[in-house]
Amino acid sequence: MSALFGLDAEKEKTNAPREGELFKEIRIYGKIFEIKYGFYEEKDRYAKYAEPVEIYPNFIENPQFTDEGVPFATAMQIPCEHFEGKIDENSVCDNCKYYRQCEHLLGICECPANRKTEKGK
Repeated sequence: MSALFGLDAEKEKTNAPREGELFKEIRIYGKIFEIKYGFYEEKDRYAKYAEPVEIYPNFIENPQFTDEGVPFATAMQIPCEHFEGKIDENSVCDNCKYYRQCEHLLGICECPANRKTEKGK
């Protein structure tokens, strides 16, 4: 029985996503975002049952905007100082009234204060 379990575990391991593989290509507002499998933190790859996960862009460290100057955001990113909604230690952009979901966990922030102006904000 343990040999069968071992075969099943090995089969399951080969079906797991590999780091760097494409999860999904998302096109929103004229921009293309490639979501690939990986690890958010180096320590995550050494966990006992470590498997790569979908890595979404970090728009806090690398802001990106639509052609109209509206910032992209992920549903799970930490809210900015303009957050409007019920806030607690678990709040994310998805909980904000300004967040607009587009596809999967990608969206935009419609807060006027976060728009990129002609002067570059």
